[in-house]
Amino acid sequence: MKKFLTMLMVASIFSLVACGPTEEEKVADEAKAAEKVEEMMVGLEEVAEEVVAEDVVAEDVAVEGEEATEEEAHVHAEGEEHSH
Repeated sequence: MKKFLTMLMVASIFSLVACGPTEEEKVADEAKAAEKVEEMMVGLEEVAEEVVAEDVVAEDVAVEGEEATEEEAHVHAEGEEHSH
């Protein structure tokens, strides 16, 4: 009985090892993973470009606002000089 159980355990272990994926399945899985990573990187690059573009627009608006504020301050300062 002990020998039978030992042989059954050994057979079970070999059958579990044999259930793993084949080399072709492993290669296919790696190709799918690489494709998904590539898609994610392209999406990430697009988002990064959008963020940079938004930052440039926001920076341009801020610079224009600062220029207007400086001009208003200059005009206001000139007005005070003339009134004194």
